[in-house]
Amino acid sequence: MKALIPLLLCLVAAVGNAFYAWGQRQSVGLANGLLVVAGSAGLAALLALLASPAVGPVSRADLRHAAVPILFSGFGLFLCYIGFNLLYSRYGTAWYVVYAAIAIVTTTVVVGWVMGGEPANRWHYASLGAALISVMLFQVGQSQR
Repeated sequence: MKALIPLLLCLVAAVGNAFYAWGQRQSVGLANGLLVVAGSAGLAALLALLASPAVGPVSRADLRHAAVPILFSGFGLFLCYIGFNLLYSRYGTAWYVVYAAIAIVTTTVVVGWVMGGEPANRWHYASLGAALISVMLFQVGQSQR
């Protein structure tokens, strides 16, 4: 029961990711698919601003104090947007499995465990190993096309 809310949040993020991937995949025929990136980022920013009062109070002071996280997060989103657009429009959404496994390493290991000091146990390490095995299995599948 304790994991229900995080699981629901994962579901929301996964559904959003599926919508995003579908939209990026649809930019295949465009001369400049980055227009889809810019438009979707703008819409996401507007929706986040509109939804922010539901999460907590909105103040200019918070914005000033959040300048560094905003810069890092904004640059990170830019890299995600560019990477996903080029990946999905040129190679297809099936490559998401490779991205997901690499993201487990960069996010869980580097940001969570190394930088954030979040706890890890043998089950976490086993899940990391399983993610890396999934990349190898995907590559085998790609080579047998």
